Amino acid sequence: MNKSATKVLATLERVGGFASAQEVFQKLERDGDRIGLTTVYRALQSLLSDKIVDVLRREDGEAIYRLCGDQHHHHLVCKNCGDTVEIEGGAIEKWAKVMAEEHGFRDIGHTAEIFGLCSKC
Repeated sequence: MNKSATKVLATLERVGGFASAQEVFQKLERDGDRIGLTTVYRALQSLLSDKIVDVLRREDGEAIYRLCGDQHHHHLVCKNCGDTVEIEGGAIEKWAKVMAEEHGFRDIGHTAEIFGLCSKC
C-alpha cells in the first residue's frame, strides 16, 4: 500500500463512518497533510479495488467511503443525519441470483442501500 493510501485509510479510521473524498481531503488538509484531491480519489479507488473500503452513494449520488467489514452486506442510511447501519441481505442475495440466472447473467455483483429516516430523526 502506498503512502497516500495509508494516509487516506488512517483518516477513514479516525472518521469512524462514511466520508466523501472531499471530506477526507479536507480532514487531511486540516491535519497539515499535503495531498491533492486527485490523489485522495486514486487512493480511495485503490482501497476499494482491494476491498479495504466500502462505497455507497448518497441520495444525491455522491460516493461516500468507509472501512469494510469482512462479509458482504448492505446499508440502511438515514436521509437526514447520514447515520448508517450494516444489514444482512439474505433475501437480496437470493433475488439477485435468481434475476441473473433468469436473464443469463453470470459472475454478478451488486450493492443495495436503503434510505429512510432513523429513530433519532
